[in-house]
Amino acid sequence: MFKSVLKTLGFRGHSSVLLSPLAGKVIPLSDVHDPMFSSGSLGEGVAIEPTGGKVVAPSDSKVKAIFPSGHAVALHTNEGLDVLVHIGLDTEKLEGRHFTVHAAVGDSVKRGDVLIEFDRDAIKREGYDLTAPILICNSAEYSYIKGEVGDTVGELEKLLTARE
Repeated sequence: MFKSVLKTLGFRGHSSVLLSPLAGKVIPLSDVHDPMFSSGSLGEGVAIEPTGGKVVAPSDSKVKAIFPSGHAVALHTNEGLDVLVHIGLDTEKLEGRHFTVHAAVGDSVKRGDVLIEFDRDAIKREGYDLTAPILICNSAEYSYIKGEVGDTVGELEKLLTARE
């Protein structure tokens, strides 16, 4: 209630900037060829067509989950964002091939720490789409999430802004 009164009066909530965990071209989440991601049902965000082969911590964070196949990581950033980085579509079917995980559940990681390395060429050769959705899973806590769609970003460059 109090937050809505403040918003009505023009006061804005806290903003958080998420830096990019991957290098590549930023595309709208709605363009991802998987309805689980493109519908926003797992959270709002963007996707990246990666040009590199690693995922780095976008912020000082706690690792909440690493999928057994190494294709995805969930983080809780010190800024309060619950972030899911999912490398490719249906890549869990690779059962860990072409992925090297450098973090574990419960780890506290620093911005820039390498979390996962992946072999882009080998994954493509096996016929998988490398599009990497980057989701804010607690997006319901934010009134505004906007990504740098259309831009090419490097690791740790501004990817999106979330405002309470």
